[in-house]
Amino acid sequence: MRLIACDIKTESEALPMVEYYSRDAIAKLLSSKKWISPHKKVVVALDKKAGVAELIEDHARGTCLGGSAWSLYHYTENSRSVFWSKREGSRLFYKLKLSEGDAPSKLEASYHPASIESIHLDGDKVRVTYSGLAGAGVAALSRGLAEGVEGVEVEEWGGGKKLGRATIILPLKEKLIIGVDDTDKSDEGATWSLVNEIAFEISKLEGVDYLEHAIVQLYPQNPFKTQNCVSLAVSFAAHPSLKEGIVKRFREAVGERTLSQETAMACFNGVMIKEDLMGFSKRAKLGMVTVEEAEEAARNAGVSTIKITGSRGLIGAVAAIPYVEYPDEAVRIPGDAVA
Repeated sequence: MRLIACDIKTESEALPMVEYYSRDAIAKLLSSKKWISPHKKVVVALDKKAGVAELIEDHARGTCLGGSAWSLYHYTENSRSVFWSKREGSRLFYKLKLSEGDAPSKLEASYHPASIESIHLDGDKVRVTYSGLAGAGVAALSRGLAEGVEGVEVEEWGGGKKLGRATIILPLKEKLIIGVDDTDKSDEGATWSLVNEIAFEISKLEGVDYLEHAIVQLYPQNPFKTQNCVSLAVSFAAHPSLKEGIVKRFREAVGERTLSQETAMACFNGVMIKEDLMGFSKRAKLGMVTVEEAEEAARNAGVSTIKITGSRGLIGAVAAIPYVEYPDEAVRIPGDAVA
């Protein structure tokens, strides 16, 4: 990496040449620059088997909707490695092919002002390099201030008409998706809120990030439904060594709090979910399917199943897994064109 002298100045002198700063150090370095708005949080989950990563960014202060909309458009359009993206409020989700040593992106003001140049695994760390012109270059630095970032390397300092290029360093994490169904009874309980509370509690563990929550509308005419006939999916990013413990804690918590005799869970490790599983999920929205069909769909997609108090909940638990990424689609009534 070519390192240059920093041209961001204090009131009295130029800052020294920069190679690496911890998050705390970069925050101190930029504390006088009131035009920098820090990202709230950045998380990355690797799927080494598939050769991809999912990058989750909570934009400036967790409230900057304009910045998140701008970023979704330009980083998706201008980054060679990005092949899927979505926005939920100020949070951005990108799926990228793992890469290393890519040539710098050719940027052009307004039309191609910013890019994610590369993302790769370096030991037990993940390195993500951003570049941008003017304010987009400053955004590369503002990510270095985010929760979850361990450090930042700066090659070019942005702002004004200048190019900015920086690499943020994040801890290695992987993605875990959990589906749950059938935890309530006719006069008490709510699966969506029970699952959310358990996920929230688990997110307090060090090194665990609670990423997504989806309520999945299933076949409304199901004679076994409690009322609205929905199942749930949530996702986490965590160090590989923590995932088994998360599943154990989640299973225990559901088992202790469920009010049903048909409660079940499903679990998937990874970023890339097989398309065939969504086919099963859509069938579970449009009509009746069996526990045996759910178990077969799970085996084919690499999804593990757990019977907690019974087996009928496996249908909704498995069906919920692929919808964790599409909460707006998940809630649609079966028969809607988008569903």
